[in-house]
Amino acid sequence: MTALAAQLAHLALMLAAAPLLAGLLRRFGARLQGRIGPPVLQSWRDLVRLARKQPVLAENASPLFTAAPFVHFAAVATAAALVPSYTLGMAGAPAADLLVIAGLLGLARAVLALAAMDVGTAFGGIGASREMTFAVFAEPALLLVFVTYALLAGTTNLDAVAVLLREGTLGLRVSIGLALVATMAVAIAECSRMPVDNPSGHLELSMVHEAMVLEYSGRHLALIEAAAGLKLLVWFSLIGVLSAPFGAGSAEVGVLSWPLGLLAWAGKTVLLAGALAVFETAIAKMRVFRVPEFLGVALLLGLLAAVFLFVSTGFA
Repeated sequence: MTALAAQLAHLALMLAAAPLLAGLLRRFGARLQGRIGPPVLQSWRDLVRLARKQPVLAENASPLFTAAPFVHFAAVATAAALVPSYTLGMAGAPAADLLVIAGLLGLARAVLALAAMDVGTAFGGIGASREMTFAVFAEPALLLVFVTYALLAGTTNLDAVAVLLREGTLGLRVSIGLALVATMAVAIAECSRMPVDNPSGHLELSMVHEAMVLEYSGRHLALIEAAAGLKLLVWFSLIGVLSAPFGAGSAEVGVLSWPLGLLAWAGKTVLLAGALAVFETAIAKMRVFRVPEFLGVALLLGLLAAVFLFVSTGFA
């Protein structure tokens, strides 16, 4: 029962905190640029406002276009349920496989890309084409990172990997550092952040994510925007678990370890949000044709991490 309660509380926490994270990033970015910026709760207000509106559909839209926001959000929410936040050992821990998480995020991406091409608009086709082109480099890089952790821990279960990292069993390795840098690069591309995409820009020639969702409105757009914030929080939580799982509680210990784990998770999330805001403020958006080079570096780092680890364990 404790594990189930931890799982339900974790999912509620992720759903509630995702819009706050989006608002926090906007606030940080505005302050770094010398502006006051919108309040942190503005993202929640925008979602509520959109959810109250009736969606407007194109005449040639198929059922896929209508169902895509729900499937997209469900896939991201399922991935969010599997990535631990404040505690380990939740009810969904046995299913928290790294490959399953990668598959759910890939499903969310593919469904949205198909929906973008469904209506037949130029912008939707361009955005979907760019998104899937970037995925050709991002997905292999992510799989190589997960292979590295699987070789280290002997399993692809995220909770088991986190426990080994928290106990210091795996130690400090060059492969882990390379894998983390590759994960951060993939996360930037997956969440359509700078320098891959500008989440606040609407320039037709450089849009990626925004181009895919131009035809959506009302509650459908609210689901897509909520999924975007939730996906960013999933990546932040995943990076936090793989880089510094310290402070996370345990469902087996009980609720007494949860407050400390919640503070540790919130601190790591705010720290990553601040680092991302500084990074986005200091760097310019790169050209679309340079993004494969950026993700190619992540792919190379993931490959080096796996090769170094394989060679070192082979000669040990």
